Amino acid sequence: MKNCLRFLVGFPAVILLGISTASAQAPPNVVQRVELHPIRSVTLSDSQFLKGDEAGGTPVTVAGQLRIPRGEGRLPVVFIIHGSSGVGANIDVWSDQFAEMGVATFVLDGFTGRGLTSVSADQALLGRLNLIVDAYRGLEILAKHPRVDTSRIVLMGFSRGGQATLYSSLKRFDRMWNKSGIRFVAHVPFYPDCSTTYVDDTDVDRPIRIFHGAADDYTPVSTCKAFVERLRKAGRDVQLTEYPDAPHTFDNPLGNQPPAVNPNSQSVRGCTIREEPVGQLINAATKQPFAYTDACVERGPHTGYNPAAARAAHQAVGEFLRSVFKLH
Repeated sequence: MKNCLRFLVGFPAVILLGISTASAQAPPNVVQRVELHPIRSVTLSDSQFLKGDEAGGTPVTVAGQLRIPRGEGRLPVVFIIHGSSGVGANIDVWSDQFAEMGVATFVLDGFTGRGLTSVSADQALLGRLNLIVDAYRGLEILAKHPRVDTSRIVLMGFSRGGQATLYSSLKRFDRMWNKSGIRFVAHVPFYPDCSTTYVDDTDVDRPIRIFHGAADDYTPVSTCKAFVERLRKAGRDVQLTEYPDAPHTFDNPLGNQPPAVNPNSQSVRGCTIREEPVGQLINAATKQPFAYTDACVERGPHTGYNPAAARAAHQAVGEFLRSVFKLH
């Protein structure tokens, strides 16, 4: 009985000691502050975006989450754009890595404010270029934030968000839609759709680092290879890293292993789309305006997680950011 009493008396002290120790040794990726910012944007058709027709769009308020890691002064930021299913588990993993590096993140939610949760099964629910406008509007917020180093903001995105990240590098789109007074210093798209050719789409002056999977049948890497080749011929700073056996969403830790079919998801893997004339997206096969009802639009791509590719990508992106941000 005495031994039991001695154990019970000591037990609360053990718990308190554990809490004190945990507080003193917080993990390195714990953020100091989290802020939620409303972003005043606009919902546009692709034609309205390409023509710079803001007046024809519908005003909307979307949101951004700013995570500020421990430290003082102005910090570099990775601005992150989600894919067709909204903000997923992979974004938390990336945000934790960047916080450990002393880098803030600004995560865009371009869906909730528009009443959307996913557009995978019906991509026509939102024009493919809207997230670019959202990114520029979010940049206006960061441009005024006292903890943000406005000379060190990188844009990163996944799938549909990767597409926005890639094409927001075009100087034409920046001139039309970016009113922030600052620019992204680099663009890091993950498995973007590169099937569309835009007017003046090789006129870029920021580094582009694309990460893709050889096994991706949702947004095949082949179209990105062709775009990268055109960019290189134009003398642009662009690199494509391709991981063998990596499917679409290969960095999402909640993805299927092995990859699984998404029967309802739409893919333009069989389409070739061109902007011609200015402001009009044309199906190259039919010479008619592109629509998601076109015969080239398919369903049933695979998605999944590839741990080896994910680890390699995290390392590569970390090294790139250390160089771009000049981190010690």
